[in-house]
Amino acid sequence: MPPAALAHLRFPLERTCGRRYREPPHPYRNEFQRDRDRVVHARAFRRLENKTQVFTPGLSDHFRNRLTHTIEVSQIARTVAGVLGIDEDLTEALSLAHDIGHPPFAHAGEQELDRLLSGFGERFDHNLHALRIVESFERPYPSFPGLNLTFEVREGIVKHSRDFSPGEIPELDEYFPGMRPPLEAQLIDLCDEIAYNTADLDDGYRAGLVDIDDACRAVDKVQELAETAAIQFPGAPERVRMHSVVRGLINWLVSGLMEGTVAAAAALASVEEVRACDGRVARFSPETAAGTRQLKSFLRDTVYESERLVSDRRYSTGRIAGLFEFFLAHPDRLPANYLEESADQPLHRRVCDYIAGMTDGFLLRTCEQMNIP
Repeated sequence: MPPAALAHLRFPLERTCGRRYREPPHPYRNEFQRDRDRVVHARAFRRLENKTQVFTPGLSDHFRNRLTHTIEVSQIARTVAGVLGIDEDLTEALSLAHDIGHPPFAHAGEQELDRLLSGFGERFDHNLHALRIVESFERPYPSFPGLNLTFEVREGIVKHSRDFSPGEIPELDEYFPGMRPPLEAQLIDLCDEIAYNTADLDDGYRAGLVDIDDACRAVDKVQELAETAAIQFPGAPERVRMHSVVRGLINWLVSGLMEGTVAAAAALASVEEVRACDGRVARFSPETAAGTRQLKSFLRDTVYESERLVSDRRYSTGRIAGLFEFFLAHPDRLPANYLEESADQPLHRRVCDYIAGMTDGFLLRTCEQMNIP
């Protein structure tokens, strides 16, 4: 693959649609660098440190949390963007922002809030919630609400993992419905997959849920990498060889993502053609796509559906449901300043947004304070 093979598809910074509220330019940071820094300094970003990725706190201090996962996604995404020759700053801003809308307790928390809101005819989606965070919930500036991010970063937040048609999500009609986002945004979802699949294999092994022999039987590439590690490092402990397998898996998947994307973009000449494509340009090569499917299936059976994690999810979703019902019945127990700031929203949405912003630890402490059984 030639260096900067997709540089001609790099989103041109000078063609940004800009910010919702006009601001003077910064003397030495470009607009996407400023967006990256605004995300890093946001309260919602800091709270990721105490939000579950897969394993809840207490099992080990070494498992990934939502913040360390985000850092790993950012590292992978910047590498891919740099090699392909597309905008690293836009890619980094999007990778750092991609999970700031997650509620406590990972996808189980998101599914529970979605279930609770469905009773009111609404839905909860962490990407749409992330947009509301950067548009209004974060308020560090006196001149405007939110972080006032560029259009391209806001578009990437809501479209990095899915596309939508005109009118499908009315509140997002300004973000070019029916069109693909720039390549920088498309990469985020697949870099996210690489990060969480390999991390969950590693954390699952450390938790005693993943047996390396079982992983070799289920995932062809794991077997190949394990055999290579055994030959190269015959005296190394199994945990060290497993680390070698995980590193090799990341390299293989990242290379496959770049190869697959370059092949898919072979006939494209501009950012406009990326937007007009029928489907996504960013993709794995056929071989790595097959390996990803094997890995996901193995992790689902051995880690995500393990008795330990199912029990954890049952407990955490029960906490969320109990707190939601409590605040619906006792809205006066919500913080006074929050009630004032959210006065234009119906009560069920105010309760949902408040819970979604909590860390795992704060939610559990709040349940104790409110004497929720």
